[in-house]
Amino acid sequence: MAREAERTLTSRGHDVSFSDLYALNFDPVVRASEFTERANSDYLVYALEQRHALEHDALSPDVQREVDALLASDTLMLVFPLYWFSVPALIKGWIDRCFLSGAMYGGKRIYGRGGMTGKRAVIGVSLGGREHMFGPQGIHGELASGMLRHLLQGTLGYVGYDVLEPFFAWHVPYCADAERADTLARWCGFVDSLEAQPRMTMPRIEAYDDVFRALPRTVSS
Repeated sequence: MAREAERTLTSRGHDVSFSDLYALNFDPVVRASEFTERANSDYLVYALEQRHALEHDALSPDVQREVDALLASDTLMLVFPLYWFSVPALIKGWIDRCFLSGAMYGGKRIYGRGGMTGKRAVIGVSLGGREHMFGPQGIHGELASGMLRHLLQGTLGYVGYDVLEPFFAWHVPYCADAERADTLARWCGFVDSLEAQPRMTMPRIEAYDDVFRALPRTVSS
């Protein structure tokens, strides 16, 4: 699916940055040692160290590569198999390390004011379950607004992306080759028509401005 998306987008004249996290041997584990220069060497606050590293050009090379690609792109596409109602650990660790505090979010810079405002994000997910197993009447419940809300709203929408309705490839490990070919064709059509895909509704931070203004302030020196 990822390679077919790359082929489809390239054929339309788009510049595509492709990150195969397995081939890159990307380390998904958050570590204090990844920061070559620390704001506070005694106590690790990861988000604050991300900001410090960003400001002092001290990001680790593997993260810098991914962040450069994220900031330069108009569209982020994540392609992955569903693991235990969520993303694989490699994708989760990539988000933890590459969605930088200060660059993509921070304070009231979330949702429509996030650092990725004006860009869009979409996910393509393969899974073993059949389509009838998901949704309001399905045994597992909703996918996009349920088990993947943490990703679609709590991650992609949170940093400001316009989040497209996701694509799901059903029953992939168990179906016949012809069904997989049909799914790939459906996926390529989806990728080829991203402009027309509906967007998910995200919270509007403007609606909470009065709440923020009413919060007590603390000033310290």
